[in-house]
Amino acid sequence: MEMQSEHKAAIIDGKAIAQTIRSEIADEVRNLSQKYGKVPGLAVIIVGNRRDSQSYVNMKRKACAEVGIKSFDIDLPEQVSQDDLINKVHELNANPDVHGILVQLPLPKHINEEKVLSEISIEKDVDGFHPLNIGKLAMKGREPLFQPCTPKGCLELLSRSGVIVKGKKAVVVGRSNIVGLPVSLLLLKEDATVTIVHSRTSDPESIIRDADIVIAAAGQANMIKGDWIKPGAAVIDVGTNAVDDSSKKSGYRLVGDVHFNEACKVAGWITPVPGGVGPMTVAMLLKNTLDGAKRAIQQ
Repeated sequence: MEMQSEHKAAIIDGKAIAQTIRSEIADEVRNLSQKYGKVPGLAVIIVGNRRDSQSYVNMKRKACAEVGIKSFDIDLPEQVSQDDLINKVHELNANPDVHGILVQLPLPKHINEEKVLSEISIEKDVDGFHPLNIGKLAMKGREPLFQPCTPKGCLELLSRSGVIVKGKKAVVVGRSNIVGLPVSLLLLKEDATVTIVHSRTSDPESIIRDADIVIAAAGQANMIKGDWIKPGAAVIDVGTNAVDDSSKKSGYRLVGDVHFNEACKVAGWITPVPGGVGPMTVAMLLKNTLDGAKRAIQQ
């Protein structure tokens, strides 16, 4: 039993892995620029002034600059009409210097998200949320032009950490359109046996305890305890939850959906929050933009 208490999971450093990917992307951008005299372009559309959305968008724009991707900044007022927003999307669809179009979600209540996203050209859908891209992701033997960034980042973390997915039991906690559903489809494509646990699942604990790979994306702070984890399992924690912490200047700290300290004593691999999945989402957005540019420029 002495050994058990000494066990420490390998920490998957998303920040370091994302940095490696960014430098790979920067090299490829340089090559494109030297060979064709063109660089990838990413248009980021933000509507209104939600603070969280603005900080995400600034992060994405800064990341573009770092790897040499040209950033097209479209900031629209909260009360912009749906038609004006869609016209903007059409304008960017037609611009040959733009290879990726991202609409920062959520949109204001008066705008139909689904309608706007389906207007983005499938060739420029770097978020991977166009119904055609998701549809192809769901079908055997078809490949979407782009995979959604966060799910793609989760699988990249597993593969770069040497975790085998093929033939393994994977449990995805959460069924959102942004993470849960697409990450389960990606795991299936990689030949895992996939179970999705959600708010209506009875006895989630016993299902999670059986998993070789756990992807936690439920948005519930510390929901998954250490004793829910199978010894040696790989745990990817997508959750980002603010919990009150008076010792912090901000008054809160960020935690995942997995109880990190407990899980560390059992898991084989685990991602921290923050510094795990977050940096990978942005790195995958840059990668998708580069891939879109290569398709457009090299044809």
